[in-house]
This record gives sequence, C-alpha cells and structure tokens, in this order.
Amino acid sequence: MLKHKAYKFRIYPTKEQEILIAKTIGCSRFVFNHFLAKWEELYKTTGKGLS
Repeated sequence: MLKHKAYKFRIYPTKEQEILIAKTIGCSRFVFNHFLAKWEELYKTTGKGLS
C-alpha cells in the first residue's frame, strides 16, 4: 500500500523578507494576469489560445 506523508512548516520571515515575498507574489500575479488577458483577447479574435 502506498502512503503519502506531508509536513507542515511555518516560517517567521523578517520584515525585509516579508517585503521581498510580497513583491515576488505581486510580480507573479501581474505576469499571470497580463498573459491571461492576452490569451482571452487572442481567443476572442481567432478562436485559438496561446501555446
């Protein structure tokens, strides 16, 4: 029988690390939303998405 194990970790970042984490997540969200909008626009005009 296959058993899966999981570990939970909690981090306590410093203020500098919190800022860096927030910037990284914000940048990732911006890039995702940018290409999602491009995909939707292209799909509406051509019926095909980005590859």
